[in-house]
Amino acid sequence: MDVRRLDLLRELAERGSIHAVATATHRTPSAVSQQLKLLEREAGMPLTERSGRGIVLTDAGRSLAASAIDVAAAIARAQATWDEYIGDPTGHVSVATFPTAGQTFVPPAVAALMRLPGLTVELTNRDADMTDFPSLTADYDIVIAYSLPGQRSWSGRGLRNIYLLSEPLDVVLPVGHRLAGKSELTPDDLVGEPWIGVPEQFAFDLLLHELEAVTGSEIEVVQRISDHLISEALVAQGIGVAFAPRFTASGPEKGIVTRPLSGVEAFRHVLMLMRPDKAERLAVRTVADTIREQAEALAASHTPPEEPPLVGPRWL
Repeated sequence: MDVRRLDLLRELAERGSIHAVATATHRTPSAVSQQLKLLEREAGMPLTERSGRGIVLTDAGRSLAASAIDVAAAIARAQATWDEYIGDPTGHVSVATFPTAGQTFVPPAVAALMRLPGLTVELTNRDADMTDFPSLTADYDIVIAYSLPGQRSWSGRGLRNIYLLSEPLDVVLPVGHRLAGKSELTPDDLVGEPWIGVPEQFAFDLLLHELEAVTGSEIEVVQRISDHLISEALVAQGIGVAFAPRFTASGPEKGIVTRPLSGVEAFRHVLMLMRPDKAERLAVRTVADTIREQAEALAASHTPPEEPPLVGPRWL
């Protein structure tokens, strides 16, 4: 079977339409359809069938599309082995990142990678909702994503997942708020507070639902904003309280303070998602390793040092 046609079948399985495959592969829809028909002749049985105005994969088509992932990964692995042999991690690597990752550990990673001749990193800002992160791997070599505890795992999507760090989500209060004097907040402390939320499909919205479940009180969301800087500005004006990721949250100079929240799992996991074949490329692995190193450095810089063991009197 022709490997390029197998890849088109895989693209159809992931993108869902001939038009989407044509756009992604820079072909015409008729050219894609023709190549898929040729693949059907090679396979000796139908791989697609009509469904409404479009087409879907048959059982045989889905099975063959799944095997195309292994074929693509094997080819990429062979190329990576050769690249390692000649010591050549060159090429173009596309990275999609959400905004706060793009403000913290991603820039120093890109700066470090610029020192490697022949390796080009193209960075794109994509503030996707949690369910949309896996679909971005069709168009980017590396997708930096996040999820909250208890959310559905992406392990069944056939993607390579690389853990980067866990980041607390703190409560943002205006300076002078009645709760600003507390070092740590509980869900009950926040009952009755108006909230600056996020769009309903975004992961942080689940935290508000968890607060409602814990306290038994309905939360009033007065605004829904995806940009944390805008959210902080609204909080500073006393319009409501909000959640913010700890590593990029502002402080009193912006009219706000942040406090940790106990009683719920208020943190997010940050990770990289990649297609298996893309993850095999030496250039992609080089970029991924550098991003991971910078993420680990960021997490370490926010981890308080451990108290040394007290083996005798603190003073004499």
